[in-house]
Amino acid sequence: MEKEKSKWIVVAFLVSFVLLFVKFYSYSLTNSTAILTDALESIVNVVAAGFASYSIYLSSRPKDDNHPYGHGKIEFFSAGVEGTLIILAGIFIIFQAINNFFDPRELDQLPIGIALIGISGLINGMLGFVLQKKGVELKSLTIEASGKHLMTDAITSLVLILGVAIIYFTSLYYLDSVISILFSLYIIYSGYALVRRSVGGLMDEADPSSVEAIVGLLNNTRKPNWIDIHNLRVQQYGSDRHIDLHLTLPYYLDLNQVHDEVQGVEKVLEEDWPGMMEVFIHADPCIPENCCHYCQLTACPVRKAPITVKIEWTVANMSKNQKHYHDSV
Repeated sequence: MEKEKSKWIVVAFLVSFVLLFVKFYSYSLTNSTAILTDALESIVNVVAAGFASYSIYLSSRPKDDNHPYGHGKIEFFSAGVEGTLIILAGIFIIFQAINNFFDPRELDQLPIGIALIGISGLINGMLGFVLQKKGVELKSLTIEASGKHLMTDAITSLVLILGVAIIYFTSLYYLDSVISILFSLYIIYSGYALVRRSVGGLMDEADPSSVEAIVGLLNNTRKPNWIDIHNLRVQQYGSDRHIDLHLTLPYYLDLNQVHDEVQGVEKVLEEDWPGMMEVFIHADPCIPENCCHYCQLTACPVRKAPITVKIEWTVANMSKNQKHYHDSV
C-alpha cells in the first residue's frame, strides 16, 4: 500500500513540475495576471507534492519509542502545509491584481495562452480525479488532498479560459485583474478547507463517517454476549486507525472466555480495515439489576429480569462513557 501511495505522489510531482513551466511560458507570452495566478498556484502544487512525498515516506515508518502510535499524523501536517501555501499564493495574487487594476497592461498572444492553459487544466483534472479516488481507496489524506487541489486547479483553469476569452474579444484589460481577484478568493477558500481538515485531524477531531461505519459494522456482527459497547473512540493516523471501546460481558465468564469475546470484537474490526488497525478494549462485567432487561442473551443462567427492550447501537449512545442502561431507565 505504501509503495502505491509513493507512486501516485511521484506522478503528481512530475506532472505538476512540467505544467509549472507550461503555465509560466503562457504568462510570458500574454502578460496576463490571471494566467500568472494559475502559474503561481502551480508552484504550490510542486512544493506540496514534494512535501507530500516525504510525508508518505515518513508515515510508512513503523512505530518506535518516540512515536508509539506511528508516524501517520504527518499526513495531516502535510495537508495543512499545502493549504497554507495555497492561502499565501492567493493573498499575493490579490495584491498583484490590485496593482495591475490601476495600471492595466495590453495583453498579447491570448489564443496561444488560452490553449496552453486549457491543456494544463485538462491534465490536472484527469490526474486530480484519479488521485482523489486513490486517496479514498488507500485511506490517505495526503493523496486525497493533492487530488482535490489539482481538481480545484483544473476548475479554475476552465473558468480562467472563459475570462481570458472575454478579455480577448472585448479588449477590456482591467477584467484581467478582476478575474485574478475572484480566482484568488476561491483559492484562499480551498486552502482554508484543507487547513481546517488538517487541524481537525491533528486535534483528533471525531470523524463522523468513520464512527458511523464502525457502529454499523458492530451492529451487523453483534453477538448475544456483547451486552453493551460504549465509550467508543476512533483516531486516524494516515492509513492507520486506532479504536478504544468498553465492552460489557456476562459477569460469570472466566478470564479465558472474556479473552475470546474481546478477540472476537477485535477480529471483526481488524478484518474490515485494509490498513493497520489497533484496537484497545476494556471489558466490563454486567450488572444484573441494570442490564438484564436489555441483555439479548436468552440462555443466561443468572437472569434476574425478563428482556423488555433491545437497545439499538448508535453513534450517540456508543460514544458516551456510560453503559446504555442510563439511556433506557
